[in-house]
Amino acid sequence: MSRMEYVRNLGFGWNLGDTLDSRVHKSEREGLTPEKQETAWHNPVTTPETVKMVADAGFKVFRLPVSWDDFIGDAPDYVIREDFLERVADVVDYAFECDLTVIVNLHHENWHFPSEENYPAAREKLVAVWTQLAKFFGPCCDKLILEAMNEPRKVGTDVEWNGGDAEGRAVVARLGHDFIQAVRATATHEDCENNATRPLMVPLYAASADEEAMLGYTPSGDPNVIVSVHAYTPYDFALGDNYDHHQWKPELQADIDDLFVRIDKHFLSKGIPVILGEMGARRRGDNLADRVAWAKYYAAAARKHGVPCIWWDNGRTDGPDRWEKFGLLDRKEMKWAFPELVEAFLHE
Repeated sequence: MSRMEYVRNLGFGWNLGDTLDSRVHKSEREGLTPEKQETAWHNPVTTPETVKMVADAGFKVFRLPVSWDDFIGDAPDYVIREDFLERVADVVDYAFECDLTVIVNLHHENWHFPSEENYPAAREKLVAVWTQLAKFFGPCCDKLILEAMNEPRKVGTDVEWNGGDAEGRAVVARLGHDFIQAVRATATHEDCENNATRPLMVPLYAASADEEAMLGYTPSGDPNVIVSVHAYTPYDFALGDNYDHHQWKPELQADIDDLFVRIDKHFLSKGIPVILGEMGARRRGDNLADRVAWAKYYAAAARKHGVPCIWWDNGRTDGPDRWEKFGLLDRKEMKWAFPELVEAFLHE
């Protein structure tokens, strides 16, 4: 099937957030182990039972965010530590055993800061890392999707989250093309034939759903590339810190409608598939009914356009209001904290 059909048929998914993408403080990195990183941000070690719960609930895609940087060696080879690579592979296997499609990415990495000055160094490291990962995962079928970067952006600048500037958007696009070429180049390696056509995800600048970021995308000509967009929409309701916007109102539907108009205009109408790699609405007090209504509308709009949505679950189901509580699955108690929300999201 075409990649448009492939993506349309994927179904909705779930992120194993704040887990293998966690980072420890630099003062704690000596003797860092995969388990120490995996549990650094409050979540327990991932088990086959955890992933089975995700599959049994009806999720079809398992996005596995991974922060590799503390397990990558020095230039010029940038060798990935084998114990960490094997741990990531364990979790991928848990998902494959549940017949889930898996997305593996580079997550909280800031070394690929998208400026012209940093581009040569970022390209060198990106190509080295993805060449290793593509060879390691090469035997996997196309139920494994590789995602170049998470939210590549100019961290700490005034253009970090607003769609970026022309330089940043251009460098992100260039790094995306470098990623594609690096993975495809491994197809001649032993047991890596699938990398010739493996589905690959490439993000916009900051994976932003803003018009400017979408305009900055430059197609690679590769027919098996999927655009990655993150859309916590409407922002004030779903992600922002203003608690005056915790209630769902019919007039907010226009923001979701506009999101999919932009996605269709810039990508779907041109035969370019899109996955919403991160989305969700955080818990604000007792606003479950509002989140359920929001999820029904958002999911229906996404299905209408054939765009898979992957919920950002960081494991935070309760706690202080200052926390971004996107959790659906209580991984410590092994139960769904908000089954009504899961039902509204997954089922028409």
